[in-house]
Amino acid sequence: MTRHGKNCTAGAVYTYHEKKKDTAASGYGTQSIRLGKDAIKDFDCCCLSLQPCKDPVVTPDGFLYEKQAILEYILHQKTEIAKKMKAYEKQKAAQRSSSQLESKSEERERMERFKKRENSIVSKPINPFTSGQTSGGEKSPTDSALSSSSSAFSSSASSSSSSSSSSLPSFWIPSLTPEAKPTLIKKPSKVVLCPMSGRPIKMNDLITVRFTPLDSSLDRVALLTRQDRYVCAVTRDVLGNSVPCAVLRPSGCVVTQECCYIIIIRARAPSGART
Repeated sequence: MTRHGKNCTAGAVYTYHEKKKDTAASGYGTQSIRLGKDAIKDFDCCCLSLQPCKDPVVTPDGFLYEKQAILEYILHQKTEIAKKMKAYEKQKAAQRSSSQLESKSEERERMERFKKRENSIVSKPINPFTSGQTSGGEKSPTDSALSSSSSAFSSSASSSSSSSSSSLPSFWIPSLTPEAKPTLIKKPSKVVLCPMSGRPIKMNDLITVRFTPLDSSLDRVALLTRQDRYVCAVTRDVLGNSVPCAVLRPSGCVVTQECCYIIIIRARAPSGART
């Protein structure tokens, strides 16, 4: 294939060169491009404020937060849950009152139907041999039945036409304008979830973290300007994003995972095998 064939756009196949060219022109990059250091949060920064922690705490899942930020988040979530619960209780009370009104209206309609049925009972006997109008100028029962059936048919037809016309929505008639039904509120959960892991979080589960500074004589401003700020509390190794760390629950000191494994192995080893 000649070189000018790479720029050919009449082919039926989306070639690798065309795909690579379009990817470079789009500006979004590919999955093989690594993220820069500016896009990665430092290990001692809060997951909410993304700033270096002054009073850090860590969750049992290993997410670091500023104590003030995570407490404000928990209080905010509790107030939101209380608002949602109040709205849910209000909706539940409205549904209860509407169900009571519907039951009362159904009972009233049942009584009205019973009254109409009782009033329609004929108290005088009907003579089947008389036809047409009676001497008093009254209609016969057959004529009244026919007239009643025709009136019932006409009323049913008019009611069906009115119901069909009323069921159709119309945006030009105010009475037939469709309305959006209110959405039902589900019962909210009273559990506060961690913003990072999505698991339940409590204030008592937060563990206070104590970082060991690289130079204890430096103040906080001078310490934050340094690239290497903290070291392991036992081995004095410099901590960083590439160094796996662990927090000791009783003291809150931060150590490397290698140091933690060595301590655990030595503690579990028999006394004669310790070096």
